[in-house]
Amino acid sequence: MIQVSELRKEFKLNKKQRQELQTKEKTTTAVNHISFKCEPGRVFSLLGPNGAGKTTILRMLATIFAPTKGEITICNLNAKTNAAEIRNKIGFLTGSTGLYSRLTPHELIQYFAALYKVPNNIFNKRAENLYSLLDMHDFKHKRIGKLSTGMKQKVSICRTMIHDPEVVIFDEPTSGLDVITAENIIALIRDCKSQGKTVIFSSHIMSEVDLLCDDIAIIHKGMLLFNDTMDSFRKQMTSKNLTAEFIQIIENS
Repeated sequence: MIQVSELRKEFKLNKKQRQELQTKEKTTTAVNHISFKCEPGRVFSLLGPNGAGKTTILRMLATIFAPTKGEITICNLNAKTNAAEIRNKIGFLTGSTGLYSRLTPHELIQYFAALYKVPNNIFNKRAENLYSLLDMHDFKHKRIGKLSTGMKQKVSICRTMIHDPEVVIFDEPTSGLDVITAENIIALIRDCKSQGKTVIFSSHIMSEVDLLCDDIAIIHKGMLLFNDTMDSFRKQMTSKNLTAEFIQIIENS
């Protein structure tokens, strides 16, 4: 479970940034008093236009950023005082793969499994399951530097999942990917849900949100505009489709 309460994140601005933003303020607020809850066995979608604060929120959940104010609880652990323990319980997938090009996918995933102290017999079983789910058998022993963008994203997914995390965080997981790779990721998210994991993902692709999510939060300029179940969102819609409703909520804010 993820519990977020009155979350706020401010960033300091240097002189150049203040000039670019045409402001005299020394800080900017990326996230402003956000609260929500993500339940196990459900998929929570964080929506918002570019620059809304989605990635900042997800990086705070992953303990990469520390909140300026507010509290984050993950698996009943406080993120401020138990960051290291929380990192062992989460998998965080971003669009930036950051993979070592000289290794093969299998070597890299084996390395991360060792970091998480996954026993060899368990690693082999998990790796094979992930390779099958993501259709990776044909390239698992090729050098990462020679793989396509979609293949590299699949390797990143395996790295994210190899320690069997209780909480999975996806930041724009299908952005820029081909249809087949995107479908593999959607299948993985569904598999995480069926296993009772807590899943949160950001996206601006409403068809994916419609397919996957149980709960939804919409943010704009760091502020929370909507937070409820997907069923409730559909019931209160006044637009012809999800995309139009999303745009209307943003524009009305």
